[in-house]
Amino acid sequence: MSGLSVAGLSFRYGARAALEDVSLEVAEGAFCALLGPNGAGKSTLFALLTRLLVAPRGRIAVAGVDLARAPTAALARIGVVFQQPTLDLDLTVRQNLRYFAGLHGLSGRAAEARIVAALDRLGMAERAGEKVRALNGGHRRRTEIARALVHRPSVLLLDEPTVGLDAASRAALVEHVHRLCAEEGLTVLWATHLTDEVRPGDRLVILHRGRVLRDGIAGEIAAGRPLTAVFLELTGAEA
Repeated sequence: MSGLSVAGLSFRYGARAALEDVSLEVAEGAFCALLGPNGAGKSTLFALLTRLLVAPRGRIAVAGVDLARAPTAALARIGVVFQQPTLDLDLTVRQNLRYFAGLHGLSGRAAEARIVAALDRLGMAERAGEKVRALNGGHRRRTEIARALVHRPSVLLLDEPTVGLDAASRAALVEHVHRLCAEEGLTVLWATHLTDEVRPGDRLVILHRGRVLRDGIAGEIAAGRPLTAVFLELTGAEA
């Protein structure tokens, strides 16, 4: 598989198990929603996928590259948007992307071409000269996604990317990322606790207390019922 592969992944914080034997496969060009309540282990999984933490057991492969054996090559194939914003508010949109491009060894015309393309993909080209501080929450998130795409990764990881956004901004962001999958073959893992961000045709992995409870197509898992009701039943979470 050339997308994202996780097999038998476990991790503990001292005596507390954060992940227990987690496995999932996301095909190239697929959108996979990782759905779980707060504390399910979603952010721990993302920390392991980006090597902020190292798992004592299990295997991760990004676009066919083993993360443990070739971390630099694997990480070069990943774009990531973490839950907490990381943009410099006093720089323009373009300057934020240019700085990130430099971290990946891109400069000059090559970097500018990548920046223009990334901003265009997210509908942010007209705001390239604006300071991030002046943008609304939805446009800031689009800027972060554009930045994550500058080095042309194969896999995009998004950890609760719509936190703090209004309903219209959330829907627009979900639509943009689905379009990236459909039109450009980007592999996406989208972590969320919100069932309305999951479409019936999406691949869906439900994570709870560090374990995978369901893994399949969202519409099939829901089986004609509202996904919210199924999710609450499985996790015992409060509505």
